[in-house]
Amino acid sequence: MNLIQFVDGKSKRAVGLVSGAKIIKLKSVDRMTALATRALKDGKSLNATAKALATTTLEDYAAALKEKRILPPLTHDDAAHCIITGTGLTHLGSASARDSMHQKLGGGEAALTDSLKMFKAGLEGGKPAKGQAGVQPEWFYKGDGRWLVPPGGALPKPSFALDGGEEPELAGLYMIDAKGRPIRLGFAIGNEYSDHITERQNYLLLAHSKLRHCAIGPEMVSGAIPASIEGTSKILRKGQVVWQKPFLTGEANMSHTIANLEYHHFKYDSFRVPGDVHIHFFGTATLSIVDGFQTEDGDIFEIEAKPFGAALRNPLKAMKQTFKPSGVKAL
Repeated sequence: MNLIQFVDGKSKRAVGLVSGAKIIKLKSVDRMTALATRALKDGKSLNATAKALATTTLEDYAAALKEKRILPPLTHDDAAHCIITGTGLTHLGSASARDSMHQKLGGGEAALTDSLKMFKAGLEGGKPAKGQAGVQPEWFYKGDGRWLVPPGGALPKPSFALDGGEEPELAGLYMIDAKGRPIRLGFAIGNEYSDHITERQNYLLLAHSKLRHCAIGPEMVSGAIPASIEGTSKILRKGQVVWQKPFLTGEANMSHTIANLEYHHFKYDSFRVPGDVHIHFFGTATLSIVDGFQTEDGDIFEIEAKPFGAALRNPLKAMKQTFKPSGVKAL
């Protein structure tokens, strides 16, 4: 089932069920967290609860997208309680990329970079037996809910950024229940937008490169998703596709299980605070910068994969300097 958050024709927040070209509005809930809370209270699945709350009120999906009334599929009333994070070096990539990677891994431990050592560790221990903990993945913090832009919203490129590049990824969407248990509401496709040139200068700059806005949606798939997911990542400039490539995600194309990545995130007590929501990106293997492509102000990123319905589109917007080196004042 594909669910969304949106603003209806009366300018009110709502939760909806996607049905072809229409959105079926749900009654009694205006946020995904409210729907999840109701499902937990009633002891039912998210899908069953959504079906029970379906109304006869329909919205035109295409019109809502065009009018930018579609919201990220998971948000929090207080943006500070929406935590956005991710894991990297988790995907196997295309067959050619895998062959190249295995050739490098065959050169001996001493010849491996830290990134290749991390990737190798994932290959060897990222898929443990059920109920067991595997090796830790690379992990990073992206920001809170203020760093999340809606479908159609602009992804800002800061004045100090060296690059503004797309990252088509699978994201897990979670809410922490009243007992401190992480509850996975579903999955969404996302753009874990980053600064790849900064990251390539030195891997210790990864944290800086990841502190960027991001986008997920428009739809959240509740319940199970395919083990192998094929999607397409595009960049449009002045209405024309200037870069395009398929991407693979899902557990069949990853060196870690999703359960292992979830464990190594939620094992920290501070990430299990009741009421908080989490958006966690699971990594990518497809980047335009690998092909030498350089994005420009006004480019539109388009990411889509069949299970996730409508494409996620976001333009790149170059920003002016907002903070100067002498900006801190002593009191």
